[in-house]
Amino acid sequence: MIPRYSTKEMEDIWSEKRKFQIWFEIESYACDANASLGIIPKEAAEIIKKKGKFEIDKINEIEKKVHHDVIAFLTNLSDNIGHEARFIHQGMTSSDILDTCLSIQLVQASDLLLDSINQLLHSIKKRANEFKYTVCIGRSHGIHAEPTTFGLKLAQAFAEFSRNKDRLVSARKEIAICSISGAVGTFANIDPRVEKYVSKKLGLECETISTQIIPRDRHAAFFSTLAIIASSIERLSTEIRHLQRTEVMEAEEFFSESQKGSSAMPHKRNPVLSENLSGIARLIRGYSLPALENVALWHERDISHSSVERIIAPDSTIALDFALKRLNKVISQLIVYPEKMLKNLEQLGGLIFSQRVLLALVKSGISREISYEIVQKNAMSVWKGGGSFLEELKKDPQVTQQLSENDLNKLFDIKYHLKHVDDIFENVFGK
Repeated sequence: MIPRYSTKEMEDIWSEKRKFQIWFEIESYACDANASLGIIPKEAAEIIKKKGKFEIDKINEIEKKVHHDVIAFLTNLSDNIGHEARFIHQGMTSSDILDTCLSIQLVQASDLLLDSINQLLHSIKKRANEFKYTVCIGRSHGIHAEPTTFGLKLAQAFAEFSRNKDRLVSARKEIAICSISGAVGTFANIDPRVEKYVSKKLGLECETISTQIIPRDRHAAFFSTLAIIASSIERLSTEIRHLQRTEVMEAEEFFSESQKGSSAMPHKRNPVLSENLSGIARLIRGYSLPALENVALWHERDISHSSVERIIAPDSTIALDFALKRLNKVISQLIVYPEKMLKNLEQLGGLIFSQRVLLALVKSGISREISYEIVQKNAMSVWKGGGSFLEELKKDPQVTQQLSENDLNKLFDIKYHLKHVDDIFENVFGK
């Protein structure tokens, strides 16, 4: 991932240095296990642990000759360790190192992502409570529907990201897997107890059954989870983009004094952060498809998945972490305009109360079909010609025969739509 969309903490997880450190830990723990089983001398395991070091530049030089990254790494280790290096990688295969390392990196990346989600949840909850009773128009198909509150909009986002957090916790558990079973996964040349020892040391679970590799359905589930989280990011950022449109202007991203919106038009204040998030979300979703295609490999293994994962693993986690942090900033600094929300709510002259009138007429004894026709006739008159929906209803004898003026006035009380806000908040945030 390019530096523009990277955080240092997440970048470090995918650095060459971190990768080779993990490779050495796996090899060293495997040596400890083999030594405890009497397969290699304990002294050799101690020397390997003590002298084991690597030089990234030299590893890269060796790889240019041997065209195999794990062999290049082991060769460089051997050069530094000496004679005892012959006990490294006993009965193991490259996938034991590569797959277990990838699991560790994905687990570490998950921890950073979960921390970012927690920060976002905190900001959403704070702003939701701030605007709990701030009335605004709810829209369906982009058209004014009925009143809601801006707090409820944010409460929905909180619930969605809470589910995303649960999904990521589950995906983290599914990917926290160690596999050290040797060629084609039969443990023919390595004791299964080595895998158990190494997995415990690394905080992983042993693969139930590997085929030399960790089955890629686990990884497909992981990257699909990232894609879902990215989609939730886009859903919220798209809402902000719509609310910032000039014709709406109910909320907008923070705009600093020195910030510029356009190279040509000095008046512009654009929702660039939210637009950026929509773009990043598309990218992360795109990574889920090759992860799904990686599931179907040839026989016990091939490496068609390898090139894919070298790209999508760092890029998707780095991009998602950046996106979560950016969204957190957008929400925590979001500028909200309650007065404009109220003005927009009143834009259709009270048509947003049409369902209440419909239900009142039905309750008075008129069939639903006839009630709908009566309400729609008056509503369309206001829709096309403007004016007050309430006043149109008061002039319609079909309405006034069933509902008094006082009855009609009560149907246009905005507080009616807020009566269950507390209940919804309790469902979302608890008591």
